[in-house]
Amino acid sequence: MRFLIALLLLTALSVAHAEDGVETDPRVSVQTVEPARDVGYTVGDVLERTIILEAKKPWQLVETSLPIVGNEQKRKNKGNGIEVREVRLEKSAGINTTTYTLHLSYQVFTNNVVSKPAVLPAEMVKFGNGSGENFEVRVPSWSFRISPLAVYGSVVVERDMSGFRGPITLDAKREVLTLRVALVVFALSLIGLLYVLGSRAWLPRMGRPFARALRDLKKLSDTPEDLSRGVARVHEAINATAGNSVFDASGLLRRKPNFAPVAAGLDQFFALSRTVFFEPSAPHDAGENPLAWLRQFCRRCRDCERGMK
Repeated sequence: MRFLIALLLLTALSVAHAEDGVETDPRVSVQTVEPARDVGYTVGDVLERTIILEAKKPWQLVETSLPIVGNEQKRKNKGNGIEVREVRLEKSAGINTTTYTLHLSYQVFTNNVVSKPAVLPAEMVKFGNGSGENFEVRVPSWSFRISPLAVYGSVVVERDMSGFRGPITLDAKREVLTLRVALVVFALSLIGLLYVLGSRAWLPRMGRPFARALRDLKKLSDTPEDLSRGVARVHEAINATAGNSVFDASGLLRRKPNFAPVAAGLDQFFALSRTVFFEPSAPHDAGENPLAWLRQFCRRCRDCERGMK
């Protein structure tokens, strides 16, 4: 009884082994190299398959038994939609064996509204010894799935995920371009603000006399002594800008007409200078806080020397 059970199990394993396409004939060994994926093929796609047959001498492959280009295997008189497109054979002889490398190309000529299973058919090839003795070797079939060209009905993405499907990505080129343009505009705006508000000589035309004078004025306090120092400091900036000593507005405007927007302020400054240094009772239009007015006037002069009118 045990012997009968073991024999049945051995027979079942042999049948399963044969169905998997692994040949047990000691005269020929069969190896196959299948396509990298087994899903996602559509009508018109080509599948490449490689079959390696190693036969012991004197057995040789009967080339007339190879698949025929354009052949389509049928089942129940109905084609399976898989057609042989190309057959290419390579042969290499060894000491005791001959290796045949068979390259097969199959093309899909069928479609459906839903994904359906398909198979590259099993092939039967013959070997002979030249003396009239022949035997057949079965090359195993290979299963895969054919996808439709268009999705039929609605698809829930969460239920349609597959390891063969790449990640769903969005095209961010437009957003990246917008971000880069915004960064350039932001950088230019910062440079503009630095040029308008900055008091240091970081950029061209930023370290001129009035810019340096404004930095010194910011350090002074609201005392008569500091007001005198401030007026003297602005005098130095005017003389340095004009290239000589200046005693009225026209002395600067003749040399530097770009200071025309502050012409009225120049007249007020020279009136304030007369009050501070020569005639304390002389009138001026600098207001109740002359030092604050002086800082504002020096800032406007700095803008003029930077070309900002």
